[in-house]
Amino acid sequence: MPDRPESPNPATPGSEPGSVSGSAPGPEIGSAPVSGSAPASSPGSGPGSKPAPGPTPGSALGFAYGEGARVSESFGQITVDVDPDGWLGLLESARAEGYEFFDWLTAVDEPPDAFAVVAHLFAPVSRAHLLLRTRVPRADPRLPSAVGVFRGADWHERETFEMFGVVFEGHPNLVPLLLPEGFEGFPLRKDFVLAARVAKAWPGAKEPGESGHGSPSRRKTLPPGVPADWGRERDD
Repeated sequence: MPDRPESPNPATPGSEPGSVSGSAPGPEIGSAPVSGSAPASSPGSGPGSKPAPGPTPGSALGFAYGEGARVSESFGQITVDVDPDGWLGLLESARAEGYEFFDWLTAVDEPPDAFAVVAHLFAPVSRAHLLLRTRVPRADPRLPSAVGVFRGADWHERETFEMFGVVFEGHPNLVPLLLPEGFEGFPLRKDFVLAARVAKAWPGAKEPGESGHGSPSRRKTLPPGVPADWGRERDD
């Protein structure tokens, strides 16, 4: 009996002509999905999937800052600015949302109109940092004390009071912390005269020739920040 010629592409049962042996025909590019099949779902959209996570407690965007708050970011750190009447409310909200560690508080002289009061908080759980700021008028710098929210603000407010003259209303003991009794002025204000060497002579030789030997004395210069005519009355 003569041999039957081999088929160039033998088909298996259930296969389409022209298809690879044992494989089902695939859809053409651009074709519609097979009838009855569900469209591909994106992550988190199928049944039983969890919703996309929102801000976690303690994160800088996880709570309302209050009406009129202005949020910005500088060098990767969230900063919130509020008016003085919203200062305590902002501190309380931040603490309730996980910012439980009070790091520091200070002021910045911003002449000619105001002082900025700045506090830094830290959330131990989320390891998030938060800067809080407000501005008080230079003519009457007053702000509610934060001691009722963070007891650690006690000494920080005392130091800010004696260095800048910002009065923290409601503070339990707003007295100088570092300066000697009777000190006049606020040393960290930009208009404070740095006159230590002019007002009181330092012991020992300060300039060439002042010790009684060596080269003649040169013209004395005033320390930085001292006006050119300051102290002349004392010399006269």
